[in-house]
Amino acid sequence: MNILIAPDKFKGSLTAKQVCNAVEEGAKQYLTNSTITKIPLADGGEGSLAALENSLNFKRVYLEVTNPLFKKIRTFYGFLNDRAYIEMALASGLQLLKKKEQNPMLTTTLVTGEMIVDAIKKGAKKIYLFVGGSATNDAGIGIALALGYKFKDEQNNILQPIGESLSKIKHIDNSNSISLENIEVNVLTDVNNPLFGENGAANIFARQKGASKNEIEQLDSGLKNFSEIVENTFGKDVSEIAGSGAAGGVGAGAIVFCNAKIKSGINTILDLLNIDNHISQSDLIITGEGLLDKQTLQGKVVKGVMSRCERMNKPLGIVCGDSTLSYEEIKKLGAVHVKTIKTKNISKDDSMKNAYKYLVERAKELVREHLI
Repeated sequence: MNILIAPDKFKGSLTAKQVCNAVEEGAKQYLTNSTITKIPLADGGEGSLAALENSLNFKRVYLEVTNPLFKKIRTFYGFLNDRAYIEMALASGLQLLKKKEQNPMLTTTLVTGEMIVDAIKKGAKKIYLFVGGSATNDAGIGIALALGYKFKDEQNNILQPIGESLSKIKHIDNSNSISLENIEVNVLTDVNNPLFGENGAANIFARQKGASKNEIEQLDSGLKNFSEIVENTFGKDVSEIAGSGAAGGVGAGAIVFCNAKIKSGINTILDLLNIDNHISQSDLIITGEGLLDKQTLQGKVVKGVMSRCERMNKPLGIVCGDSTLSYEEIKKLGAVHVKTIKTKNISKDDSMKNAYKYLVERAKELVREHLI
């Protein structure tokens, strides 16, 4: 029996690679002669490069850059032939800051821009920018600064590329900007939010990045101002583009300053990993994530794998830490089996601390029930 294991991480307990190993261990306890293929996945956020590295075999390019608070850090991006793979979480990510440091009024995407510029200098013609997990809400003006743009206030003073500056922008100087005319930039996200407003970047995501209620209002107003200045300066209306609010407005900024296209993070990753070929050769596919919830149905890893399995009429099993979905919603996932670690007898704390052990058991149960 050929089994494909292709899960996301279980945030807070297991990496995607560890999930793969636990599921493999459980499957082999019941099916000793099975052929197992393991492909750790990510949806465009943290772990995207880790998911791609082994399969694409790209070279790591290390460089010293500035973190979201302008402090020097050492990080990397992937490079293969003329393609660069850049993960914002490794550059401008929330994971790089202590809790007390997190504040999207003061953080910048400058480091992400520095990596883009480095990749261009090394000959990149196609850039994949994975934007999940950012600590920022600067509409990509940090990226733009690295590309040579300057943002000025009413008195013609140059502004810092941080969220707090968005409401102060009156002029954008592109006289020394780098041309990306012959370079394809793809922003990979499964966030469909507009730039500002009730469902915009600040109102939906800034709180989890450390913003107060008052700061969220300021950021939202700043994003609206940025949109108006951009439209007046470049004739581009980015306010209602789906995904323009991704990563604190990086979606919008990348469209304006990099002529970028916004694409589905999970579907692009699945295509880069040639997942369809692996699914077609498998008798059972097992995917999973830490929490199955309403977001699962909107474009996360599980949804991406599920859609491919439905298309090819292949049986799908799902493992997870916990689920908040109703029975009817779980049925929509199209899985033949759904196994959660947390049960009435296993607490959330226990399920997270001992996730690997329990996941081995759930995988064994899933495979056994599939074959009965």
